[in-house]
Amino acid sequence: MSLKDFFNQDKLTISFELFPPKTEAGETSLYEHVARLMKFSPEFITCTYGAGGSTRGKTLEIIDKVKRQFNVPVASHLTLVGSSKDNLREYLQTATEQGVDYIVALRGDPPKGETEFTQAEGGLQYANELVELIRAEFAHFGVLVAGYPETHKDAVSPEIDLDNLKRKVDAGSDAIVTQLFYDNEDFYRFRDKCQARNINVPIVPGVLPVTSLKQIERITSLCGSKLPKKFSDALSSSDLVEDQYKAGIELAVEQTGDLISRGVEGIHFYVLNKSRATTDILDALNTNTVS
Repeated sequence: MSLKDFFNQDKLTISFELFPPKTEAGETSLYEHVARLMKFSPEFITCTYGAGGSTRGKTLEIIDKVKRQFNVPVASHLTLVGSSKDNLREYLQTATEQGVDYIVALRGDPPKGETEFTQAEGGLQYANELVELIRAEFAHFGVLVAGYPETHKDAVSPEIDLDNLKRKVDAGSDAIVTQLFYDNEDFYRFRDKCQARNINVPIVPGVLPVTSLKQIERITSLCGSKLPKKFSDALSSSDLVEDQYKAGIELAVEQTGDLISRGVEGIHFYVLNKSRATTDILDALNTNTVS
């Protein structure tokens, strides 16, 4: 089924994001967690890779196994970092041969130790150019792109960030998946601004359940998202890990439930290769009625 078909259904589209484990034990654990998540019948599962494409081969291996073992459509992330156009074509051809269904087309963050994106020799500079390449030469792929409710950390302004997003959509993207956020009003403002600019593809909120204060402070510091006082107060009310986990799940249920009530077309969960938090959230939301 195409991405457009998923989002045209009269039900909420659920998807999950994985990353390639670094160890054999981590990989074994990953498939056990995916098996638990499959009870929610995700429409697709995505997988990232390391900075500079350092785990590209592992990414394809992971999603190939996920697709074969669980019979679910899969998407590979693909960035421009360190890749010429021929490198990108080679990856897309391999992904085609391995039965990858969709591509998450990204510019990508600089490799560790670098502060700015550098265009590779013979490569591309912007994500919309990657979307154009896919549409011109690998049109069988569905394409997702990233959106930023709180504005991309490298963007000059929110307006320019939206201009960049429109270029990606106009190049042929099927849907937008957002960066994580914790104030839903940021998402609704972002969605309204997209509609005002005739960005008319589905906009899917990306949700990362908070399971500890230390975890989310580190993650938000890296991506530039803010943590509302309500969240930080709830998480800091106890030093016990399990108490922080429970508080985080309650907040995530509230956030996700509000998004569903306000008509989002899907939810993309950043599961961090685990299943407990996402399972607890979806069980609490009684997703049998929404997915």
